[in-house]
Amino acid sequence: MTGSLRKPLVAGNWKMNGTSASLDEARKIAEGAQDFADVVDVMVCPPATLIARLDLRCAGTDLLLGGQDCHAEPAGAHTGDVSADMLVDAGASAVILGHSERRIDHKESSQSVADKVAAAHRVGLTAIVCVGETEIERKSGQANNVVGEQVRLSLPSTTTGQNVVIAYEPVWAIGTGMTPTTTDISEMHGVIRAMLADRFGEAAAAAMRILYGGSVKPANAAQLLRIDNVDGALVGGASLKAQDFLAILGIYGTRSVETVSVGA
Repeated sequence: MTGSLRKPLVAGNWKMNGTSASLDEARKIAEGAQDFADVVDVMVCPPATLIARLDLRCAGTDLLLGGQDCHAEPAGAHTGDVSADMLVDAGASAVILGHSERRIDHKESSQSVADKVAAAHRVGLTAIVCVGETEIERKSGQANNVVGEQVRLSLPSTTTGQNVVIAYEPVWAIGTGMTPTTTDISEMHGVIRAMLADRFGEAAAAAMRILYGGSVKPANAAQLLRIDNVDGALVGGASLKAQDFLAILGIYGTRSVETVSVGA
């Protein structure tokens, strides 16, 4: 990553965790992240119920806020859903879309993800689009094809190098403590960037950040975040505690990184 024009992004996905009691922990993250603001973008994606309150609680810091999903429509009779417009109104600048837990639990297709990405772009949100294979798909040699198809179908024509971040999260590594080898991750990120270049052009692909996600924690962050073509991380459980999340960010304070922000 040394000399990269892509400013790293470390985003915490709180999933279905967090209440008002979590606001102080988020403030600790925001304050600690200020030490790394020049070299890495830091984001927290809490439940939708907390976005507006976190926006107020973390005012005056560089912490970015994101949602965890949005509906493809701007408004309407969609009980229980949240629109991209609502996320912006609450203070979000990004939204996670196509996470494997949404694809599995809610049967979301890549086409439905693409529709949501387009909705996010319509209101100026950056879309963090998740892709990844299952353990069976990897062992059968289908990982590249599966992830490639997800990338191809999940990104609408509104995609640019600035308004999309890809998060590669092998499904079998999420929350399991298992991670692919550094070679596997580097190769997959290279495959993803090549596909982006083929569809959107070399300039867009070069600008787009590709994060790694899947059991990222303080113990393995230094190894994972130094892999070629890894532009940061989408962090799950370790983002719920300021001490752990800041320890992951700490690796960016151990070296000089020439960066230019490309949106978050």
